[in-house]
Amino acid sequence: MGRYPDFVPQGVIPAVLLPFHEDLSIDEQSFRSHLRDVAAVQGLSAITINAHSTEVASCTRDEQRRVMEITGEEVGSILPIIHGVWADGSLEAARIARQAQAGGASALLVFPPAPFTLGQSAEMALAHFKTIRDASDLPMIVFQYPLATGQGYPAATLERLFDEVPTIRAIKDWTPLVPQHESQIRALQGRKHTINVLSTNSAWLLSSLVLGCNGLLSGSGSVIADLQAMLYRAVQANDLAEGRRLNDRIYPLARVFYADPFVDMHNRMKEALVLLGKLPRAVVRPPLVKITDAEIARIRAALVEAGLLGQRAALGANAA
Repeated sequence: MGRYPDFVPQGVIPAVLLPFHEDLSIDEQSFRSHLRDVAAVQGLSAITINAHSTEVASCTRDEQRRVMEITGEEVGSILPIIHGVWADGSLEAARIARQAQAGGASALLVFPPAPFTLGQSAEMALAHFKTIRDASDLPMIVFQYPLATGQGYPAATLERLFDEVPTIRAIKDWTPLVPQHESQIRALQGRKHTINVLSTNSAWLLSSLVLGCNGLLSGSGSVIADLQAMLYRAVQANDLAEGRRLNDRIYPLARVFYADPFVDMHNRMKEALVLLGKLPRAVVRPPLVKITDAEIARIRAALVEAGLLGQRAALGANAA
């Protein structure tokens, strides 16, 4: 079991960023500061690492282990840690799961294997999750990709996963179609043994949450965890006016973070933290590259519109 053996994935869960030095090595000091900054937000349920937001595709397993160690040292005593399982093969996924549990993680976020873009069967999905289950008894979160990618799991496959792998406790739902999203929320959270639906539709978070999600897991929580926590509380309290007010602050940032190309979302979040004085630099690993000055200016304007950056600070940054 993990450090928090009774942990159930729900509520507000930011996925943090991973700062790098100019030589592309991990900037551990800045990472520690970032973890403390995010974890200080009231109303969080957990923190996620070794996922899209930490550029896990470019991190070695040793680097993932180090990220887990640092996270445990900085926030492990106050928040459960969700560890991503990013692997194209099930055997490697099992090794990552064992490593995560040994390091003190409390849950696993399981990404779909990339080969599923070429087609999949329910038996393949079951084999993947059962291999991970055999390696770790931590609760699992299924990362549900859009079905159009080939990596999303059809409803019938999900039902078999939940029936045959009882350590699955939630899905991180990236379903872009509102009717399908609502259907999954109603079906999964209405089961005898509830499967929590965590929204990852951060580009339209208010609309997603009002459908009834039992939480959210979001990379933009690395920048606006406080706004997301307040929004979630407002929705839970059925306070639509407060929810709309908070959404009006989140909206400009969602527009710039999740613009095309979508893959640059966390790249942009790093630039936002630099503008806010919370990171010293916004270095990303290849194949990602630094975004343009024009795009950074749009992020700066969005931070001002969201009330996170004063006009004077923005003008000073422009002058610099």
